[in-house]
Amino acid sequence: MSSPSKRFECHWQPSRRLLEIYLCAQALALLTLSLVDIPLWARLLGVLGCACHAGWALPRHVLLTHSAVFNHLRHDDEGWQVAGREGRWQAITLQPDSMALPWLVIVRFRMPGSRLTKSLCIAADAMPQDMHRRLRVRLKFSRQRWRVAQ
Repeated sequence: MSSPSKRFECHWQPSRRLLEIYLCAQALALLTLSLVDIPLWARLLGVLGCACHAGWALPRHVLLTHSAVFNHLRHDDEGWQVAGREGRWQAITLQPDSMALPWLVIVRFRMPGSRLTKSLCIAADAMPQDMHRRLRVRLKFSRQRWRVAQ
């Protein structure tokens, strides 16, 4: 029996399905604002909130066009690491509330020295099916997955 490789690396691209879900949620929010009986100022404030959220969330989490986006993940002897388009790898600590489902992987992590938890939402159509399966298996069964990054 051969020993499995300790090194795993993957990258992903924007997900069409995630974009469709986000746009449907925005459309439902705007439809609700148009149908609910509230003052005009509250309705306009709600529309402004939806527009601001779309302006912030679309480039960072859905379209992956922002400069601070992480779109590479790897696991090796040094632990888990993330990188953006520039390819600079940074150590991370996975959080126990990360999820690996057949259609979606949510990686929750913390950077060393930071109190904030960040998230990556990786839909199944954002990478090859085999790679998505390998990522799910690695997240579920890797030893020391909650080990604190150095």
